[in-house]
Amino acid sequence: MQLVDAEGEKAEIARIPRQEASMRRMDHPSELFEIGQEINAEEIGRWREGQLHLSARACEIPALRSFLLAFERGQVVAGTVSEVHNFGVFVHVDGEPDDLCTGFIRVPDLTWGWISHPSEAVDTGQRITAEVIIAETRTGQVTLSLKALQDDPLTRFADQVGRVLTGTITKIVPFGVFVQLSPDVVGFLHLSELADEPVETPAKLVDEGELITVEVTEVDLQRHRVRLSAAGGASRT
Repeated sequence: MQLVDAEGEKAEIARIPRQEASMRRMDHPSELFEIGQEINAEEIGRWREGQLHLSARACEIPALRSFLLAFERGQVVAGTVSEVHNFGVFVHVDGEPDDLCTGFIRVPDLTWGWISHPSEAVDTGQRITAEVIIAETRTGQVTLSLKALQDDPLTRFADQVGRVLTGTITKIVPFGVFVQLSPDVVGFLHLSELADEPVETPAKLVDEGELITVEVTEVDLQRHRVRLSAAGGASRT
C-alpha cells in the first residue's frame, strides 16, 4: 500500500496483513481491493526492518469506528444481553450502529462469584450496566465488565483470617481442592493439607459437593485469592 501525506505527496510503502484487510470473510484480498484504489487504514505498528503495518478493517465501517473511539476506559455504559455462550456474553450496547453487536463480556468479568456457566450470571434479553475495559477498532468490539461495578466480596472477608469455617468442595484439581466458603468467596486447600501421607490425587480423599471444615490462613486482596489450611485434620462432614 502506497501512503500519501497531508499534501498529497507519496510517502512510504506500507503493508496490510491479510487478517487486517476486512471483518468480512474472503478468499483473496483482490475481492475487496483494486490497485490504485484509495482506502483509509489505521497504523498498528512496524515489523522487521521497520515496515509499517496497517489495518483496513479498523476503518471499514466508519460509523462503527466513530462509535468505538468515543469510549474511555472506566466509562459506564448500558446495553442488552444478546447471546450467552460458555466463553462469554455478547451485548448490544446502547447507541451502537444498526445490525451490529459491539459489546463482549469475558467469563472472568461477569461476577466475583463462582459460576460454571455465564448463564448463571446473566440471561439473554437482560438489561445490564457495565464498565468499559477497552474498545478496539480492529476487532469492532468493546470489552465490558459487570464485575467492575460490583463490590469485591474479599474486602468484607479479609477479617476472617484465622477463623475455622465449613464449606462445600466445588472443584477438585490435581494439586488440591476449591472450597466455597460463602456465596461469593471460594478458597483453595492444597493437597498436602488433606493427608499426612502422599496421595496421587485429592479425588481419592474427598468428593465434589462434600462439606469440609478448614481454617482461613490468608486473604490476598491483590491476587484475589483465599488460602486455606486443615482444621483439625481438615475434618469432613
